[in-house]
Amino acid sequence: MLRKPHARKVQLMLISLLLTASITYGQKSISNETPDHKTKRMEWWTDARFGMFIHWGLYALPSRHEWMKSNEHLTNEQYQKYFDAFNPDQFNPKAWAKQAKAAGMKYAVLTTKHHEGFCLFDSKYTDYKATNTAAKRDLVKEYVDAFRAEGLKVGFYYSLLDWHNPDYEIDNWHPLKPTGGDTAFTRLNKNRDMAKYRQYLRNQVAELLTNYGKIDILWFDFSDGTKEIHGKSKGDWGSVELIKLVRKLQPGILINNRLGLEEYKDGADFVTPEQVSASDLVKYKNQLWETCQTFSGSWGYFRDENTWKTNRQLLDLLITSVSNGGNLILNVGPTARGEFDYRATKALDSLALWMHANNKAIYGCTSAPEVFKAPADTKLTYNAAAKKLYVHLYKYPSDGVLSLPGYKNKVKYAQFLHDNSELICKQSGSIPNDLELKIPAKKPLMEIPVIELFLE
Repeated sequence: MLRKPHARKVQLMLISLLLTASITYGQKSISNETPDHKTKRMEWWTDARFGMFIHWGLYALPSRHEWMKSNEHLTNEQYQKYFDAFNPDQFNPKAWAKQAKAAGMKYAVLTTKHHEGFCLFDSKYTDYKATNTAAKRDLVKEYVDAFRAEGLKVGFYYSLLDWHNPDYEIDNWHPLKPTGGDTAFTRLNKNRDMAKYRQYLRNQVAELLTNYGKIDILWFDFSDGTKEIHGKSKGDWGSVELIKLVRKLQPGILINNRLGLEEYKDGADFVTPEQVSASDLVKYKNQLWETCQTFSGSWGYFRDENTWKTNRQLLDLLITSVSNGGNLILNVGPTARGEFDYRATKALDSLALWMHANNKAIYGCTSAPEVFKAPADTKLTYNAAAKKLYVHLYKYPSDGVLSLPGYKNKVKYAQFLHDNSELICKQSGSIPNDLELKIPAKKPLMEIPVIELFLE
């Protein structure tokens, strides 16, 4: 992913704002898809609401951030020891898929190649791949087979950047970036050829979309659109032709918004606010969007990173995403042995408990109609097809009463979602248009209990 610590903070801030801002796409078209067809194509995704990101590569061995090759300015030769040592002897994607499904996730996206350039798949266009390590097999194929077997949709992440390929021109994110100005970049890029790299990129994307059956999501990362700081954008990747190739090979696939095609109304299917706070998600409400988030501060496995989100913080991200009409894709960074570490497993298990009881408040849900105002210390999700409104209790009522403002004649029945136990609903004695729910004194054993309202 994009974010990295401690380096060129101003530039990172600019790029972060670009990728997380509310994006308005232009009116030019790449294809002739109708709005109705796009809605149908994306229906499974907007119903699913919750997915798993998996960032895995050679950076799991140093285990100090997926950007460490760039952060520490390592050459290919210095980084080679991680390729030589890569041996994920505990890799079991069937276990990954079961954990994702248990946690309530409906789809997954795996890093087939991250910025370091190492491929988890058996590409015929490079030797820098898993089949040439001690793993000796196509790890992407095993992932695809395992997740499909659990009924989960399958997605691929593919980095547009590549710090290993000799034709990829050195930019401001590259490990070999110079400290000098334009002249230094020109000198270092004298024998590099982005035209050759564009063909390499196209060849690998074609492999991914040809060799593994139906792929549901392709997640590119990333254009920065800032040439003045030696970045790259759509012209460098050949983004228009690339997206045409993707649509030709996989007509039903969903594509994220990091190809730099904002001038096209069909330049992306959804936007990707990255690592933004739950309180900032409301700004994306009228778009198709998915926030990508980590359990901690890193995407790749980071042994010594300790800023792990609590169960409540993770639930808040999920609920807030859905309440604003968006998706959450939550990242796991497996260890170099190929396992989810104990902290990730604990987080997934906690999510599984809540989702088992309350997933009806997530799947198929979106933001509530404006006529329904959220009671104090709650958030709302809404299922139009089922005519159900879900009230997520962030603060449990201490007086045994939950006031529903302006809900008179709008609710015919109320219950806790986790056990379908009735909650008595009556008109407020003091505010004519309000309803009151009688809430038991003892809070259910849920971090955030959910009330299900059957609407008139």
